[in-house]
Amino acid sequence: MENETQSLLPKNRSSNPSYSTPEGLELRSFRLGLNWFCLDQSNLWKVSLSWSFFFVLAIGVPIISHYVLLCSNCDEKHRRPYDAVVQLSLSSFAAVSFISLSSWARKYGIRKFLFLDKLCDVSDKVRKGYAEELQKSMKLLCVFVLPCLAAESAYRIWWYATGASQIPYLGNMYVSDIIVCALQLASWLYRTSIFILACIFYQLTCHLQILRLEDFAQVFQKETEVRSILAEHLRIRRNLRIISHRFRLFLLLSLVLVTASQFFALLMTTRTTTAVNIYEVGELALCSISLVTGLFICLRSATKITHRAQAITGLAAKWHVCATINSFDEADGDTPMAQVVSPQMYPADVDWESDEEDEGDDLDNTKLVPIFAHTVSFQKRQALVTYLEHNRAGITVYGFMVDRTGIHTIFGIELALLLWLLNKTIVNLT
Repeated sequence: MENETQSLLPKNRSSNPSYSTPEGLELRSFRLGLNWFCLDQSNLWKVSLSWSFFFVLAIGVPIISHYVLLCSNCDEKHRRPYDAVVQLSLSSFAAVSFISLSSWARKYGIRKFLFLDKLCDVSDKVRKGYAEELQKSMKLLCVFVLPCLAAESAYRIWWYATGASQIPYLGNMYVSDIIVCALQLASWLYRTSIFILACIFYQLTCHLQILRLEDFAQVFQKETEVRSILAEHLRIRRNLRIISHRFRLFLLLSLVLVTASQFFALLMTTRTTTAVNIYEVGELALCSISLVTGLFICLRSATKITHRAQAITGLAAKWHVCATINSFDEADGDTPMAQVVSPQMYPADVDWESDEEDEGDDLDNTKLVPIFAHTVSFQKRQALVTYLEHNRAGITVYGFMVDRTGIHTIFGIELALLLWLLNKTIVNLT
């Protein structure tokens, strides 16, 4: 990461008066979180330290743990027949996430990557909302990681406490077990957190564009020009293309690896010669929950921003048709002209549709009331709607739009595989 990692936002705000942000936007917790996982690569020493931690915790510890502590001669409660799948899955995702984060930091820097350098061009409402989301990012990481870490810690402590005499050790048995257990937990925490952190980075970049889309939707409720609407939409659309390009490989690899991991785990647990119980499959189920959760964070963010971006088309079409209808009414059937003035098209209390059918995340509010008919001419409004219809914005992965249909299909498959695995674990527990 660049030197700006030490202060993700400019400390001297007086040099940029338009860039006024709350104190919370200094992102102290965010910066500390990045340093905690050794993702600061602002100089050669920190780059070496970062990669050293990665090789030790994401590759070295899992390999040693698997081959030295496989415990094939232990009783059935302490055997780990699925350890290879767990270690390979976590290490693969850690490698993809770490390489992606390192590449993004080296190429763009954190401020540019999270579009923090563009906040001076947005409204105070958008800036404040993004600041709140950035403040919650590390809390969100803890919410997803700490419960799984508690379960993993309980399993590891139980495994070493009840099978100490069967588990290989060096020197003093208790000291050896404590050190190895701590290294395994550190490795698990590092690998899982790296993957979830990369997913949260993606969620953050998407959330800023969602805020900008919500702010952009307000232009249809006031007098404005097509030129300014088109210019802002082009800026947002360009940002969506940038996000899609930066994250496309990460999203595709995450989807492929999660699905492959789930299928492989399912095939192993459904073999007739394999005994399935909570002691053996519990860690595998915990790994699957973590991976599916990270994938869901990414897919939900991509789908949400695509839905918001495409809702703009419906909003513009409603604005156009309301203005056209009112223009004809005012002109008594004559051809509408740009000079026709109507301070209010429809009463604000008119309810065209039932509130029960409204969706909270839809920009196309059924109670929207266009105010000015003379804002732009019919031809310009029609041209804008045609442009929006033929230039659908959203998140893409190598040209494929990530929309609600896609996420429903993908999440249905992943959830079915996860629930099948959890069902086998819980059933055999009883």
